[in-house]
Amino acid sequence: MPGDHVSPNAADSAFASWLKALEARHLSDLTFPEVARALRSLSSTYVERRQRLREGAALAGAGKRAAFALFYGPLHYLLVRHVIASLPGGAAGAPAMVDLGCGTGAAGAAWAAQCRVRPRLLGIDTHPWALEESGRTYAAFGLRFRTRRGHVVDVDWPRTPALVVAAFTVNELDDAARNRLLASLLQRAGSGDRILIVEPLARFVARWWDEWRDAFVRAGGRGDEWRFRIELPQIVAKLDRAAGLDHREITGRSLWIGEGGSAPGMSGPSARMHA
Repeated sequence: MPGDHVSPNAADSAFASWLKALEARHLSDLTFPEVARALRSLSSTYVERRQRLREGAALAGAGKRAAFALFYGPLHYLLVRHVIASLPGGAAGAPAMVDLGCGTGAAGAAWAAQCRVRPRLLGIDTHPWALEESGRTYAAFGLRFRTRRGHVVDVDWPRTPALVVAAFTVNELDDAARNRLLASLLQRAGSGDRILIVEPLARFVARWWDEWRDAFVRAGGRGDEWRFRIELPQIVAKLDRAAGLDHREITGRSLWIGEGGSAPGMSGPSARMHA
């Protein structure tokens, strides 16, 4: 509930319960080898055929949806959780949060679950499955929420002050939508919102990054690169091995405007953390 203080132990327990529910649900109609094969295909799409992501390739078929939820969802949660824990003012909380391009809801839940004052979440996505999945995620962490189908630049956001997260979302927009979103984010930051953008570390993925980083820095924010050594949850580690991947280290880049914003530190902490 809004105003509640969050116990770290409670968040860890909710994470474990969420993973258990994910595994039970997504492996009820699919075998583990089927999900692992879908993960290999999904990983190839992310690396080699990223232009297909705008066409919904990541969520095309039950196998890829299961792989996305069981593998990338927990990885995104862990990355955002550690990023927020490392940023000044990250856990302060606010009355509301908007999760742009929410996907499975992992990023929004990761941030909201750490807030000293829990926000009410609004998850926005264009895909019906994503909205259903994000609702399950938010509920698993005891968060109040609503979801809305629509484009991130067309749906009304909660009033300021709010928290705004866009994790692995901005890169999937076209240039016009991306420019509109940047203008909206900077305007909201000027009104008191705290803004977090998270994208992959690979430079070729987000050619717009430097322009956005410079704009965030001018607005009093920062840009960081992150590498965290973590112990993967069992199902994630098992899928990682089966798909021929290696996520003993999770990486990402972030842009942040919030309390204590400063000039960019382009190498965030590299820390050994256990989920």
